[in-house]
Amino acid sequence: MNSAPSAQRDLSIIKWLTFFMFTMFAMTTDSVGVIIPEVIKEFHLSMTVGGAFHYAAMSGIAFAGFFLGYLADKIGRKKSIILGLVISGVAIGIFKTGALALIGDISQSTVEHTATMNTVEGFFAVGAIIGPAIVAHLLAGGTSWKWLYVIAGTICLLLIVTASFVQYPQTAGSSESVDLKRTLQMMKNPYALGFSAAIFLYVTVESAVYVWMPTLLAGYQGRLIWVATYAISIFFILRAAGRFIGSWVLARLNWATVVTIFSLAILLCFGISMFAGVRGAILLLPLSGLFMSVLYPTLNSKGISCFRKPEHGAVSGVILFFTCVAAVLGPLAMGAVSDHFGDPKCGFVLATVFAALLFVALLLNQIFNPARNRLQRLDHSEYELAETQSVGAQARS
Repeated sequence: MNSAPSAQRDLSIIKWLTFFMFTMFAMTTDSVGVIIPEVIKEFHLSMTVGGAFHYAAMSGIAFAGFFLGYLADKIGRKKSIILGLVISGVAIGIFKTGALALIGDISQSTVEHTATMNTVEGFFAVGAIIGPAIVAHLLAGGTSWKWLYVIAGTICLLLIVTASFVQYPQTAGSSESVDLKRTLQMMKNPYALGFSAAIFLYVTVESAVYVWMPTLLAGYQGRLIWVATYAISIFFILRAAGRFIGSWVLARLNWATVVTIFSLAILLCFGISMFAGVRGAILLLPLSGLFMSVLYPTLNSKGISCFRKPEHGAVSGVILFFTCVAAVLGPLAMGAVSDHFGDPKCGFVLATVFAALLFVALLLNQIFNPARNRLQRLDHSEYELAETQSVGAQARS
């Protein structure tokens, strides 16, 4: 049995490993907004077809998360994370569900779970800053953007080696079978579907910015050209800063109120941008990153926390499935609308509609708060009792 100092050291390493895994993941996935214009130019593609560079990867992650997410519960967090890091691509869906499920194992309450999730997604947001910056540097030097994936692969290898030598916390077993059937059953669960639907709407709005904003602003030549040039970086920086701040704020304020207010701010950013034109979009779309910051990790955390810890892998897979489907269908619909009307702005009008639906959904959640009782009950049964049992076991050892 590990000593208490050794277990605490492993827990600290696990947290930092999780942070860096999300950083590496974002370096590749959130660089598409910079890469797609190069792909379109290089191969003479339409926006709809060029966006397939993003759609294909998100589709693989979506289906892996749904059909293989239960592996995090069946074979354990450590094995699923290492497996995902080893085979990459589709396997991001495996490792990310394992990493998301692990957050519940290392948290002491649902409130801490939400705060930790925001910190983890903060590191993801940092990766989203680093990735496009690397691509921009490579392109400026005449080097192919493909080297980004060589760099990410090297980081991945280092994470595999480190993860292999760390002792992960054990998750209490479940009397239920852990297989795909249980994941399919979750598709009928109102909590899994409710939070997944909200996340679906959010991701369609967020992906509008990091996939198509560079295309929307590409022809701008006015006084704010420097803002347009660095708009995607500003968006990612504000999103990263907001998530780290959010981990502190959400430990102290009601989560439902925070996400409702922030979703309204996002809607205003998109709505005013559509009326003000490109000049307004240059300022307001990057600013929306600050308000988007806490929405995804908070909704993700609350959705996962509505289930027992042995089910966290499966529900993470379901939520990840809806996340990636939204990341495919949102930009795809925007690209198709933009191509049809011959103007990228038309795609952002559609994104504004999604932002309005998101605000309405979160406002209704604020009013009725249907998950309150379930979260309070699981906060006691999955965290407080587990902590008491853990303390008792340490006292006996």
